[in-house]
Amino acid sequence: MTAAPPPPTVDGLLPLRRLSRVEEGEALHALLWTAGAGWRMISSAVLGGGLGEREWILNAQVSHGYRRTDPDRHLAALAAEAGLRGPGVGLMTAADVSAYGHGRDGGAEAVATVGISVRGWAASAREGTDGPAPAGTINIVVALPVALGDAALVNAVSTATEAKVQALLESGYDCSGTPTDAVCVAARVPSPGEDVVAFAGPRSLWGARLARAVHGAVRQAAPAP
Repeated sequence: MTAAPPPPTVDGLLPLRRLSRVEEGEALHALLWTAGAGWRMISSAVLGGGLGEREWILNAQVSHGYRRTDPDRHLAALAAEAGLRGPGVGLMTAADVSAYGHGRDGGAEAVATVGISVRGWAASAREGTDGPAPAGTINIVVALPVALGDAALVNAVSTATEAKVQALLESGYDCSGTPTDAVCVAARVPSPGEDVVAFAGPRSLWGARLARAVHGAVRQAAPAP
């Protein structure tokens, strides 16, 4: 992948680079946050998901007709092509990631890319499937300048999801998201002896800031219904 001109970028905790590539004749983009050491992340991503120390996040655009059944390998190859080393998180979406939204509140920052052509409610009568899912996806990345305990990191994922749904409803969408939405929350690795933040629910200090940042990012990125 090649680096695009610097703009648009996000300053603060989430300085982004926009990368470009061509796959099967189609121009595609990606957003890259090279966080470096000192971050713990919790994520539902297909590459680098789970909970642990991570050093970068790559949010890659794929074609609307995406049919690969090995997205983790695909993302790993894109990361290697971008020169990334060490553990990281890889996300993908059919949305144009160049049209991301950015939210910031009290030190919490969020970036959202919103692909919403395939959407619905989480509690549906339709049976689930383990097969390939549509690539239209809402990806949310959150960064907090504080250390969170394990339970608070899980709580932060829940809070970010609630804020996403609120933003979708306020944007005019009658849905809770898409079948393939993903979220990644990054918090600082605690220093020896440092107290960690124990709560990240929507009425806690950092949870409330996270919720407002995510809400703003999704509202900004969501296209008109």
